[in-house]
Amino acid sequence: MRTYGEYCSIAKALDVVGDRWTLLIVRELLIRGGSRYTDLRDGLPGIATNLLSDRLRELESAGLIRREEAPPPIATALFHLTETGAELAPVLDAFYRWGLRYMAEPPSGDAFRGHWFAFSIWSLQDRDPDGPPASVELRAASTPVSVDVAGGKVSMRLGPALAPDLVLSGEPRLILGMFNGFITAAEAVDLGLDISGDVDVLLRILPEVAAAT
Repeated sequence: MRTYGEYCSIAKALDVVGDRWTLLIVRELLIRGGSRYTDLRDGLPGIATNLLSDRLRELESAGLIRREEAPPPIATALFHLTETGAELAPVLDAFYRWGLRYMAEPPSGDAFRGHWFAFSIWSLQDRDPDGPPASVELRAASTPVSVDVAGGKVSMRLGPALAPDLVLSGEPRLILGMFNGFITAAEAVDLGLDISGDVDVLLRILPEVAAAT
């Protein structure tokens, strides 16, 4: 293992997770749960296959992930975060919040995956916990994701909603802007976001500043 050779806990942590792609692999496993190699490769556009294999071996050796040989019909290895690996969740949440300042204008050509909405969705709150269950479908990538709202909680599922109460279609930056309170729903529509369905569901979960009209 490469090392900074410093007796400092920050340096020791970076010895383990400081290499390129490592924390993004942890991101994928936090969002997806148990994942196949092909799932991870799809969620890490641009990574070389040999580098992904190397990083997985290093993370397994460091005790951050474990490998499970899944039975048919999967019949392939699934990678999971260990308890130690899962303890990086607040670290990645802090990185997510700190990095938002660089998200205003995405460079053309940047890849995006729908499940990357997860960190912003996990920070949302259902401000009408006694309201009826509702679902929102986000269409901002090749694979849509679903947001479930019920009982005071907001959660995300991979894939389309069965019968969404609300559909948001458009650029990821507009949905992220609303979810993080940088723009209102009205401003997002003016910038090109398509909102169809029960808008009250959206206002129910948006930060108050973004729900303002």
